Amino acid sequence: MTDFIRLDKALSNMGAASRREVKEAVKKGKILVNGIPAKNSDMKITGEDELVINGIPLKYKKYEYYMLNKPAGVISATTDSKERTVTDLISGGRNDLFPVGRLDKDTVGLLVITNDGALAHELLSPVKHVKKTYFVRVEGRISEETDKKFSAGICIGSEQFQPAELVILKNGEESEAEITIYEGKFHQIKRMFEAVGNRVIYLKRLSMGNLRLDESLPEGNYRELSEDELQQLKYRQ
Repeated sequence: MTDFIRLDKALSNMGAASRREVKEAVKKGKILVNGIPAKNSDMKITGEDELVINGIPLKYKKYEYYMLNKPAGVISATTDSKERTVTDLISGGRNDLFPVGRLDKDTVGLLVITNDGALAHELLSPVKHVKKTYFVRVEGRISEETDKKFSAGICIGSEQFQPAELVILKNGEESEAEITIYEGKFHQIKRMFEAVGNRVIYLKRLSMGNLRLDESLPEGNYRELSEDELQQLKYRQ
């Protein structure tokens, strides 16, 4: 089934022009659809149509998918009056992008940015149990008892956490591990480690579902997902 969208909405979503600007450009014959001047700003187009606005060629995409290596100090939101957001890092001006889930302000690593609400729902729904793996550095040694508690599903106060997988990489005054969780509760990993006496001093998301962070992507940088990576994200068995 072909998906149609209004010309003005498509260009507005892409950040190419406001709907008012599209209307004015159409009147002046400055928008071409498949080489022919558009007659109305509300005409329907598809992703197959070739667009030119003010002499600049564009290709409409219904959905876009980006891998961001989130840096510290940036919040996982679309807009904020005081803080820099993860969508501020994506150039091009598209105005319908949002982060799939959230990472704390000081947490770094993999964050998917998209405008595909259906996929985001699939990845974030509590009933889907999509796994997320993190590298964590904590103060103090990680005990064998911690591994057992996490594997069984630790209880903090009245809140029960699902079983998590812990792989200890280094133990000492500062210890390192990889932890895989299947839910995304508020400050979950930090709270889990604090409950067993280890304060988290560094946290980095390595993967979400079967999609792994491209380690060659510097912090603060992003790129479009490849078709293979998109399928890895969608395939969660």
